[in-house]
Parts: sequence; structure tokens; C-alpha cells
Amino acid sequence: MVTISVMQATVVFAQQNPSNIKYVDPRIGGVGLILEPTRPAIHLPNSMIRVFPVRADQIDDQIAYFPLTISAHRQNWLFGFMPYTGAVNEQTWSKKFTSDNEKISPDFYQVLLEDQGTALSFYPAAKSGFFKLSFTAKSSKYIRLNILNRGVINLDGKMSISGVEEFRGMKAYFYAETNTPLEIIYQDGQKKDKALLKLSNQVQNVSFKYGISFISVAQAKENLAKEIPDWDIAKVHTKATAAWNKALSKINIDGGTDAQKRVFYTSLYRSYERMVDINEYGKYYSAYDKKIHTSGRPFFVDNWLWDTYIALEPLQTMLNPKMEGDKIQSYVDMYEQSGWMPSFALTFGDDPCMTGNHAAAWFLDAYNKGVSNFDLKKAYEGVKKNSLEATLLPWRNGPATSLDSFYARKGYMPALKPGEKETVKEVHGFEKRQSVSVTLENSFDDWCIAQLAKASGNEKDGNLFLNRAANYKNVYRADKGFVWPKDADGNWIEPFDPKFSGGQGGREYFTENNAYTYNWDVKHDLSGLFELMGGKVMAEEKLDDLFRSSLGRSKYNLWYTFPDATGLVGQFVMGNEPSFHIPYIYNYLGAPWKTQKRIRMLMDTWYTDNLFGIPGDEDGGGMTAFVVFSMMGFFPVTPGVPVYSIGSPVFNKASIKLDNGKTFTLNAKNNSAENKYVIRAELNGKVLNRSWFTHEELTNGGVLNLVMGNMPDKNWGKTDLPPSSITYNPLK
Repeated sequence: MVTISVMQATVVFAQQNPSNIKYVDPRIGGVGLILEPTRPAIHLPNSMIRVFPVRADQIDDQIAYFPLTISAHRQNWLFGFMPYTGAVNEQTWSKKFTSDNEKISPDFYQVLLEDQGTALSFYPAAKSGFFKLSFTAKSSKYIRLNILNRGVINLDGKMSISGVEEFRGMKAYFYAETNTPLEIIYQDGQKKDKALLKLSNQVQNVSFKYGISFISVAQAKENLAKEIPDWDIAKVHTKATAAWNKALSKINIDGGTDAQKRVFYTSLYRSYERMVDINEYGKYYSAYDKKIHTSGRPFFVDNWLWDTYIALEPLQTMLNPKMEGDKIQSYVDMYEQSGWMPSFALTFGDDPCMTGNHAAAWFLDAYNKGVSNFDLKKAYEGVKKNSLEATLLPWRNGPATSLDSFYARKGYMPALKPGEKETVKEVHGFEKRQSVSVTLENSFDDWCIAQLAKASGNEKDGNLFLNRAANYKNVYRADKGFVWPKDADGNWIEPFDPKFSGGQGGREYFTENNAYTYNWDVKHDLSGLFELMGGKVMAEEKLDDLFRSSLGRSKYNLWYTFPDATGLVGQFVMGNEPSFHIPYIYNYLGAPWKTQKRIRMLMDTWYTDNLFGIPGDEDGGGMTAFVVFSMMGFFPVTPGVPVYSIGSPVFNKASIKLDNGKTFTLNAKNNSAENKYVIRAELNGKVLNRSWFTHEELTNGGVLNLVMGNMPDKNWGKTDLPPSSITYNPLK
């Protein structure tokens, strides 16, 4: 059969150079638990082109089209591509096709569109891509191109096509070439946004290569010429495979099951989806000032900082520190271009979703781990301006409001009483005030700004931000043992249920989660939090209760109001980012064996190698970076503090190739499903009685040996606790 013979060469080629890429299964998590599925994106690490089959989810057997790229993760998809055979009628322009024999890897994609007998394959480059079509039908053959937002498609010559698509206030362009002559048929000759490229009836194999640009069609053509100058599809594949081999070989593992290896390397692959470099060979378009800039340095976009500052950026700081500096400098450039430090820095501009000024946490974390190739003074200027002059309201960026003036005076975001009508026009109609979360998250970010003030030579600002870092205490209600909303008069909101109050997603008071989760959001002052809870013994009991407390209602009622509360263990929410650090807090309480027990259970339960293997919205690496860290056996609890807390490694050995040429290796002797507890440890041959190590110890290279057992040693790590962030100042 033609389908098999055409694809066979590529499959053989892909198997000639076995590497960690063989463990990557982009289908993992392809069916969302309540929320969004992951998409099996084919792309190079941190590159513009991201392509996947558009379908409802991975169990939908019909594909609508393939975007030539996407503007940003889960944002506007651009230029729909699909082969088509048969008669042209009204259904032609939107018809979906049944898929079979699908093969997906980061570096290539193959599928049989079985109802038209067409085999399709795709291979990515950085700013261009290559589709190969093999037709078996004897009926009329076409390539269908759709503008997915607003724009036009043009036939430039007998074998070349171009198009422009407008989205979110900017434009994307493509230029494509085929190896066979074309005729163009528009659905609407006036709009020219849906086109069929008619192929000769005699043609069987069609190659379609294209470049993408955010500058112009001419630049898209140049991008294509630089990256795919000929029709050698194997060469494109070879470069893609090499790029992924380099990225995925930065961490090598031994032991564990094949399923665990698939989970690990698929998670590592997802940690390279974004940010993406949109510098197009010396120039880039910035939506932050709507200008084209000349620059020899990468310009990175597409980041959701609320999701990614916790695990994804710390992971990339460890693996690719130079690239991390380039990403941060891109944020600094955006600040200079727009006047505000962005939050969700997307291709089309800042999309200030969620809460917090987390650029501060990201910048401090990278700086304290040795990243220096960015303008620290300008970075500090930007996060300081956002803290003191911009609004802290959720899903907003821009000038401060009356609520921000209240926050500056009183040290907390005031909540409305139940049933009280909103009077501040700047408050988002759906997202509400999220008053407790705003206070907690900005307390942490202001602590980070205080450290950046010292680092950048602005010591005089330090006390201002350290005082603001203590604002979290204003929303902790000691007599109830929970963070609690407070009204403008200073009264605690009543009635209030820590499990369920706040309306849809808890948004009156919280961000997607409840008080049980946000009770532990004081990353920068855990020792101070424990004091508010009545001391470490009571704090440990409260942490135990988080994993054991009942829902207090049916799952149906819970998820109707809190759809992000997925991956539940008691009130603990594995499927949402504010929970990631929580299991590691036992290390700070002198009970690291409980961290080990919890982490191993969470990994085994919620992160599996199947379509349901991700418990919440993955958010372009935000969640899977947590998996990479935790399966290796450690996690950075507080961004900004260059310390890693030890958990329970899944593998017998994990070796990290560092940017400085050294290697850090973690060995877990006697490791197994039952032997999940650390009973002894050595770092570089010396006994280690603490449940943590520093980033400096990691980057110096060396070996961390853990001896594992099936019963906990409750004395290991009991006394030498991780440094409390508020007292830890690496800049002194």
C-alpha cells in the first residue's frame, strides 16, 4: 500500500539513532480531567513553529486541520492546513477526516487520513515546517488552507503561496512552496480567507514547505530559505532529532519502569514548549511597542508566569542558564517598550492573567543561581514600578486603582461582604478581587523585590518591600487557623467556609483554590507561618489534615464550583500549581519522611503514561516541570532561595549535565516502589544529615548518594532544616 511504503523510510530513519526521545509520548495527558487536554505538539525546543492535529482531544478520531503554527500556548492558532480529495461542495471547507495509524514524536508526526486514503507527515524547523502528503485517491486532489482568524491567502506563482492573518492586534505571515504546480479556488472571492490549492490528478506525492513570520511575507520567505533551502525531508528530520537529543540528554536516568521513563521524558519534552524565540535572523516584531527591532539576541515570548515561575523557570535555570538570561532580558525589553513589566508575556502583548508580580520571583531566582546576562538594574526598576504604581488586581495591568491605594495603606486587599455589590470599576467582572490570594502572592513578590533592591544597589528600598512582605500576616486568622478574607473596615468576613467560600473558583477571595491550599502560600516566611499556626507541631498536624480532610460535599458540587481542584488527596490539589511546594514543607518541619511518602504516592497516582496522565491543566510546562524535579528526587520550594528540598527519587540514578561542563548525579541505592524512604545520605562522600542542598552544591558537580528503605528513619533531616526564606539572604 502506498501509505505504508511512503512512511516507512521515515520510521526507519527515526530508529537509527535511539536516544531519550524514544521515551517521549506526546499523547500523555491528551484527555483532560475536567479541564484542558495537552496537545501533542511537534516543534523544536523553544521555537516558533508548533504544530499538532486539531481535534477535541486525543480520543477524538477526527482531525479538523493542522495549524501552521500557534501564536502562543492555548491561544490563537494560525493558518489551517489540510489535504482534501473529492468533489467540492459546501462541506469541503470545514470537513473533518478520520485518522488512523498515528505516530507522534517531538521531531516528526505521521497519520493516515483513512477516509480519503491520504498519508500525511510533518517535520519541524525553528521558523518553518515541512508537510509531506501521499495520495492514493484517484479523485480530485487539493490542499485546503483556512485563515483561522481574519486575513487572506494568495497564490504568488505556479508553485508558491502566501498569506497574512490578523489576530489580537497584530499580524502573522506565511510563505509556502510546493513541488508541484497549483491552481487556487476561493470559497469567497471577496474575502479570500478559505482556499483550495488544486493539484494535478496525476500527482501522488506532494511536498509543502513553509516559513512563518510576524514581520512580513518577505521575511517568512527568508526564514524558509535559511532553514529548508531544498526538498530534502530527511535533512529537516535529522536536525530536529539532533535538537531534541541535545535537550533530552541533559538529564539521563537509570532504573525505574519504562512507564516511569515515558512520564519523565515526556514531561521534560513539555518543559521545552515555551518560551519561544521570535527573533527572525536579526530582527523581531514586538507587540509591546508595535515596532520592528534589530537585534542579534533572542527575543522570547509566550510565558504564563503564575504557572511557570514555580517549577518551569527554575528547571530551565538549572539546565539552560544562558537561555534563561535571554528570556529575562526579553521581559526587561518588553518593560522598556511598554512601560509595564508583563505578566503573561505573549506574542501579541501582555495578557495579564491570574495574580501576582511574579517576574520578581523569577528574576531573583535566576540571579541567585548565577544568571547574570540581563540588565539587573532595569529589571528591578520594572518590578518595583509594577509593585508600587501598577494595579495588583487579578487579570489587570496598568495604573493603580483605589483598591491599590488601600493595599498600600492597610497591607491587605479588602474583600466584599457576602452579597455586597462591587463598586470599583477596574475589578474584573468574572475574576473578582481574589483578595486573600492577591495579598499572599504580592507579599512573596515584594520579599523578592527587597532582595533585588539590595542586589541592584537600591538598598534604601529594602525596608519598604520587607515591610510589604509581611502583609500576609494581615489575612491570617489565628483563632481559626486559616488565611481568611477581611473587609475594608478590618473585620473578618462571615460566614466563611475555608473549604468552599468565594463563589466560582473561590474568586471572591482566592485564585482557583480554597483556603486549605492558600494556607501554605507563604513561601518566603515558612517559619513565620508556623508561628502563626501555633508552632511546628501544630503546623505539622495542620499539614497532615490537608491531605486527610474530607471534601465536605459531593465531588459534583465541589467541581462545579472548583473545577481546577483536580488530583485531590483530601483537600490537597495535585492538579494546580499553588500546591506544588506543599508536600515538601514537611522538610521544614523536621519530618522529611512524610515528604518522601507523599511525593512518591503523588507521582505514582497522578502522573501516569496514558491519556489521563496529567491531573490538571499542564499549561505549557508549568506542571510537567514539577514532575521532572520530583521524579529526580528534589524540588525548589521557594523561587529566589537557591536551595533544593529532597523528596523521594523515582529512579536509581539521575545525572544532570550542567551548562558549566560538570555533572551532578543523584544515586538512590536499594530504590524500589516499597523503598521510598531516605535512611542515609552522602554528598560527595560526606555524610549528609539534612534534607536539602544548595544550587551551588549542584552546579559544582558531584554525587548525592541516598540509601533507600521501606521504613522511614524519622531522625534523618530532623534538625538541620532548610533555611527559612525570610532570614536567608545570600547577598549579605
